[in-house]
Amino acid sequence: MKGEVDRMTDLGTDRAAHPPELLLLLDDWMAGPGPLYTKLARALHRAVRAGDLGAGARLPSERGLARALGVSRATVVASYDELRALGAVESRRGSGTRVTPRPVPRPAGTDGRVSGGRATALIQRMVDRREDTISLAMAAEPAVAEVREALQDVLRTDLAGLMADTGYHPGGLPGLRHALADHFATAGLATAPEQVLVTTGATQALGLVAQLYLRRGSAVVVECPSWPGCLDVFRAAGAVPHGVPLDQDGIRVDGLAEALSRHRPEVVYVTPTYHNPTGVLMSAGRRRRVAELCAHHGVPLVEDLAYDIGTDEGAREPAPIAAFAAAGPGRGVRQGAEVLTVGSLAKAVWGGLRIGWVRGPAEVIGRLARLKALADLGSPVLDQALAARLLPRLDELKARRALTLRRRLDHLEGLLTARLPAWRWSRQPGGSALWARLPHDTDAQVYAQVALRHGVEVVPGAVTDPSGAHDSHIRIPLTLPEERLTALVDRLAAAWADLSP
Repeated sequence: MKGEVDRMTDLGTDRAAHPPELLLLLDDWMAGPGPLYTKLARALHRAVRAGDLGAGARLPSERGLARALGVSRATVVASYDELRALGAVESRRGSGTRVTPRPVPRPAGTDGRVSGGRATALIQRMVDRREDTISLAMAAEPAVAEVREALQDVLRTDLAGLMADTGYHPGGLPGLRHALADHFATAGLATAPEQVLVTTGATQALGLVAQLYLRRGSAVVVECPSWPGCLDVFRAAGAVPHGVPLDQDGIRVDGLAEALSRHRPEVVYVTPTYHNPTGVLMSAGRRRRVAELCAHHGVPLVEDLAYDIGTDEGAREPAPIAAFAAAGPGRGVRQGAEVLTVGSLAKAVWGGLRIGWVRGPAEVIGRLARLKALADLGSPVLDQALAARLLPRLDELKARRALTLRRRLDHLEGLLTARLPAWRWSRQPGGSALWARLPHDTDAQVYAQVALRHGVEVVPGAVTDPSGAHDSHIRIPLTLPEERLTALVDRLAAAWADLSP
């Protein structure tokens, strides 16, 4: 991780000379009209004008960039020729191709990029929304039918009372906080309403936690791999993530113990229930041990349960880690372990219903609520009232989603076995995606460039794990209908055929 931070610290020097780092700046460079070399030149010139490629920044060699993009060397040569004609770059024997030293004014304020972040290109494509592309960036479903029914109930029964209220509830609508407390109690975690903060999605919950605990240079221990959007929340706060590998029981205890001692982090962040992107389910024993370690070192633990939908009929989900931390000395965990549990309705109900939550000690929740008030004075009350209607049915809705995901997983595995037999994966008991490994240690970033030309946006393993341990992996969501999965595998297979010798 230190090497990653060192490479990321200076956009104005030689970060762009590393092809994978340059790809983070190019977004969807193949969009738009014209031949490939013109599109590439246009994207590079845009990065120069924006100041993302500073004066004197060295670009990759023609051969190296061609390999990373999955294009011919002639394409890169022609692109660099166009940039030289524009006066954007200059080439000298022995020093390669560099951005011209003339000053380029950088736009005032921020452009929304996270320094060292890995999710910017994925977020940009969410904004651009190319309809002709099958995107694997999001594992998201349309709304369940019960949303309409619950909305009608809210309008018929709750609306008059809601409209008579001020509408400002920074901690969350009281009825929803009570419903969430009951939901946690059912899961084996006794909870009072004042221990719950309602947020505008799980991402805001993580952002508030980062705002509370992290400062520039703070260390955060995370699983390796992890979902890049969550990691960028921590990077945006100035923190430095340190990865710990997983095994089939979750984050490795030996790696966590070493990271806690070496880095002295401000926060540990894990996704114990159907980890994103691997789908691993952390065992009960591992949860207890993770709680013990964090309590021993006095480090707050954030457990993200936003992905907790199983696909295996026999899978039994242990209680949240917070339940083991609260168990007391008789269960082997020291009292006082500070655990924050994050969740949302996005996976089981609908991503368009922007309701999430964080559960924790009442004093910490009070501090987070003050930060929430500064951000937006509280989430929309109509959305919260709708969530309160749906929450008692959450387990039922998850079970139905699980059945659909299991059927799609069976379909996807059959397609991959038939069309891409050299690919490998390990079927996990839950989660919304399949974590697949490309054969021959193929760089998934290179494959992603080829796949884009076939109409598929692939999430390469490098954006989930800067250590390089998962560079040959991709994440395939199970949230596409079966006929769309068939089209997806057709395109993936065509891209693989183009890339393979």
